[in-house]
Amino acid sequence: MSPPSKSRTDYGEIAHNGLWKNNPALVQLLGLCPLLAVTGTVVNALGLGLATIIVLVGSNTSVSLIRNFVPETVRLPAFVMIIASFVTCAELLMQAFTYELYQILGIFIPLIVTNCAILGRADAFASKNAVLPSAFDGLMMGVGFTIVLVVLGALRETIGQGVLFSNMELLFGEAAIHWKITLMDGYQDFLFLILPPGAFFGMGLLIAGKNILDERAKKKLQSQKIEKTAVSKRVRVTGNVG
Repeated sequence: MSPPSKSRTDYGEIAHNGLWKNNPALVQLLGLCPLLAVTGTVVNALGLGLATIIVLVGSNTSVSLIRNFVPETVRLPAFVMIIASFVTCAELLMQAFTYELYQILGIFIPLIVTNCAILGRADAFASKNAVLPSAFDGLMMGVGFTIVLVVLGALRETIGQGVLFSNMELLFGEAAIHWKITLMDGYQDFLFLILPPGAFFGMGLLIAGKNILDERAKKKLQSQKIEKTAVSKRVRVTGNVG
């Protein structure tokens, strides 16, 4: 039987976990196959990210709704069936509204079913929490994953091709035809970042950057604690803070 839901839900902590602390791409290193494969441009990255958000929110919500009615023995198969259903919905939506982008992303849309981040959140969070926190967790995890996709896509598109926001009309229609920004005329493509090895390099830079920021924040917090402790001892000895 599933454990009871928390009486109080810290939505700030859920958001912090999804966007930064336990980001599925930067920390859990899940779903890296499509992440590395389709981040050649911002539009490809954003398309896959939006499809992943739809699946994460839908599957987390559905799993939370049925969490008290599914036997333990068929728990995981039921979760996979739910995830596959929402992936099919995302596929049909993309075929209907962004068909060219759907063709470019190809096999990586159906492969969302195998994204460990989605099954992991269904099992680790949605199956143990109420509907609203589960849906919010799926949204934050999806947004965190999408941000990494878009940043990596922007990095590869900028350095690899010397442009930014090319082909955005594939996702946003004719209104986005003129969104393309050419950073340098006559730019010679940097093939390394266009090809998959460039995705590994860019991903390594993002992970390193996050680790540096986390380490700085940790040291700052420790110095604040030390300073606070010193002030507390001085107050006890002298009775005067100043």
